[in-house]
Amino acid sequence: MERGRALRPSGDLGVSDITIYHNPNCGTSRNVLAMIRASGAEPEVIEYLKTPPGRDRLVELIAATGLPVRDVLRRKGTPYDELGLDDPKWTDDQLIDFMVEHPILMNRPFVVTPLGTVLARPSEKVLEVLPDAEKVGTFTKEDGEVVHAVGGKRQ
Repeated sequence: MERGRALRPSGDLGVSDITIYHNPNCGTSRNVLAMIRASGAEPEVIEYLKTPPGRDRLVELIAATGLPVRDVLRRKGTPYDELGLDDPKWTDDQLIDFMVEHPILMNRPFVVTPLGTVLARPSEKVLEVLPDAEKVGTFTKEDGEVVHAVGGKRQ
């Protein structure tokens, strides 16, 4: 799998080399945070619904993942349908504007590390950019699914 490109973590350098844009109400986001901590790291946690990234940072995050803008949009539990975001008339810039105005439209969690940036869906995708992913070992997600991190990769 291809990793996202490296992007400097936000905020004060030295706080952490890892940043997670987190939603504590999301099981996937909680699993990712737990995997990061299981690797021995304490990330900078940004609850993006309380402190959303600015437009420039959001553009950087999306570009760093290598994903198309539409792949970053979240539909469930958001104003996606009422805004008509399925319509191909919306440009990437317009879709980003919608995410800035309605941060709930951002899928999550984004994780930024010295090894790259990913939208960690599924949660084990974080292993691709976690510097000490092998320390995660065997991890049981909230739903009971077991992930084996061997050599920093899911097995």
